[in-house]
Amino acid sequence: MNVPANLRYTKDHEWVSIEGNTATIGITDFAQGELGDIVYVDIATKGKRLAAEEVFGTVEAVKTVSDLFLPVKGTIIEVNPALEAQPELVNSDPYGDGWMIKMTVDNTEDIGALLDAAAYSALVS
Repeated sequence: MNVPANLRYTKDHEWVSIEGNTATIGITDFAQGELGDIVYVDIATKGKRLAAEEVFGTVEAVKTVSDLFLPVKGTIIEVNPALEAQPELVNSDPYGDGWMIKMTVDNTEDIGALLDAAAYSALVS
């Protein structure tokens, strides 16, 4: 299982990369492995301001549909356009081309409250 040290994580298996006050968010390698083959990603919250832990979309695998939870409060500014035609990118490259959204974070200090790689690894092991 791949858990990059430069990212932050949630107990709901989302990862966060932060640059300034812009965060890129996706689901972890563990989560995509548990879900199996992803066939559809539904995110209709672009432009919306959401609170931490609110549902920002869903990911559909062959056997299940799972909610996606926003790690921190902010506004969704971009949805990965590649996922519409290639949702399997979430399986093949969850930390790269399989990212899901970009958002403007209201308070970047909230990122520090998320799990680091060691804490997330302990959670899923």
